[in-house]
Amino acid sequence: MAEETLVDPRNGRIMNPSLAEYHVPAHADIPPIDMSFLDDPDPKMPLGILGGGEVSMTGVGAAVANAVHHATGKRVRDLPITLDKLL
Repeated sequence: MAEETLVDPRNGRIMNPSLAEYHVPAHADIPPIDMSFLDDPDPKMPLGILGGGEVSMTGVGAAVANAVHHATGKRVRDLPITLDKLL
């Protein structure tokens, strides 16, 4: 659990307001990253520059949720997917 804001449903207050319990990923937690550069500039953008990370991250959450559904049979529609949501 790296990024989850827990909200108290009774009063709407954030229950984890500090970063004391925040999981900071170590080098071993991050998969290898492969970069590809395109030689075709985008004519609609200044300097022809394309954003690399935003486009590739769009479907990651849905793909992981579908993989969890196929593995467990339980559909979780709320990110992050945690063990308590599966049980």
